[in-house]
Amino acid sequence: MPKRIAIAGLLFAIAIGLVVFTAMEYLRSSPTTVNFASNHKPGQAVDLTIQTVGTIGFGTHPAWVSYLTRTPGPHPKWVHTTLWDVPAHTRVNVTDMQYDTGSPLRNQFFGMVTGTIGGDMTLNGHTTSLLNSNAGNGVGHTFTIMNLGINVPLYGVPSNAKNQCGTAPCTPNYVHNVIKFSFMTPGPGQYPWQCNIPCGAGFLYGTGGPMQSIGYMVGFLKVVA
Repeated sequence: MPKRIAIAGLLFAIAIGLVVFTAMEYLRSSPTTVNFASNHKPGQAVDLTIQTVGTIGFGTHPAWVSYLTRTPGPHPKWVHTTLWDVPAHTRVNVTDMQYDTGSPLRNQFFGMVTGTIGGDMTLNGHTTSLLNSNAGNGVGHTFTIMNLGINVPLYGVPSNAKNQCGTAPCTPNYVHNVIKFSFMTPGPGQYPWQCNIPCGAGFLYGTGGPMQSIGYMVGFLKVVA
């Protein structure tokens, strides 16, 4: 009996060690968080600039689609993350530079703009509240915060364009669309956001890989007081 207890204790300790090791590896590999809440002045809007790319071009999964975020401040830079801290009850002005191609949507609901201020967005300077994904270049990705009812379709670039961006971060000289919209943050909390278009090439139904990975096509909007 003591021997069995000792073996069980050893196995339990190993299991705990594996859990701790896995958690530490996750924390070490988790993308950085871009802080838009620090030094924020009440009543001041937050400007969030992001880009969507067809291939990240570096890292563990260079062929994956991804989002990137531009840091605030006098010396901005592009970072590979989808984690943001933003102040509560604040207007967030989003600019998305969309460099990826598109296709028809499986669910046309995601071609509707919802949850934004005014219920619309601007696409290359033109205001719209709906994208017909069966026309033109289709929809490449969406910016969706389910808990807040926010959905913004991101119009694709021409698949035959000669100046496609291959490695992120992409610069404005590559073919792209500029999508702008605004929304108000709620009270403090963690709000997951994601792309709702299956774009995980090579995975079952396109829903794996980047679609399930923080830093690529899913992230968290952390609203702080």
